[in-house]
Amino acid sequence: MEGKEYRPASNTNANPTRELGGSGGAVWFFWLPIRRLEAFRRSGFDPFRPSRMPLHRKKIFRPPSPAPTTIYVRLGYNRVLAEEFEALKRKRVDLVKDKVEAHSQGDLRENFGFIRAVDRKMTALDRFVARNTFIEVDPVTWLARPTDTLQLGHVATIERQDVATKRSHRFTFLVTTHGETASDPESGIECLPHNSPLATVVLGLPVDTPTKVMLPAGEAIVTVRSIRNPTQAELARLLTAINPPEIEDD
Repeated sequence: MEGKEYRPASNTNANPTRELGGSGGAVWFFWLPIRRLEAFRRSGFDPFRPSRMPLHRKKIFRPPSPAPTTIYVRLGYNRVLAEEFEALKRKRVDLVKDKVEAHSQGDLRENFGFIRAVDRKMTALDRFVARNTFIEVDPVTWLARPTDTLQLGHVATIERQDVATKRSHRFTFLVTTHGETASDPESGIECLPHNSPLATVVLGLPVDTPTKVMLPAGEAIVTVRSIRNPTQAELARLLTAINPPEIEDD
């Protein structure tokens, strides 16, 4: 064309690795100078590998899983765990069958919400079983146990004094197996699972020995005031039927 200088239109799809004259001869890749590419190379960056998904906030800030522990349970607890897991598997199979049947009839409103809930509960139960060792005990042995120090199966009166407020509280507990939470209004005795924070610090203590401990509520001084064996009637009222554990999804 006369009187006008012809310039080709910029091609944004052109090879980005071409040499740019205005950059002092620097070679660009993905519009980055070579010095920056070298830094990426040293850090292990690979431009041809699909980028990884960023870490989920829940995975970054979730508390760590509890450490493996030994849990004392009543006779039959392991059988209840196995039955609960089998019941969840049967429930999942039934839910899948219902969903397939609904879709075959054109009902697309069904979703996987219930199935995912069962899957999460099965996973949590499986982790609970995998990270713990269960030792079954017979509560009958609690009726005649030495009372020199506080042990599993004893009825104890425990006094707790808060170090900060100087307030004292007195409780009567039956130190029980994992998961027991019943109370006896007739005798005023409450179940205290052996792996609870309070039971963990008082087990093994003799009578009238003040001990400074750290509890979730703060620093306290705990004293075992009395230790005795439970009666058969008290065990009958406090030890209810064994139920599957209430496990939170972690």
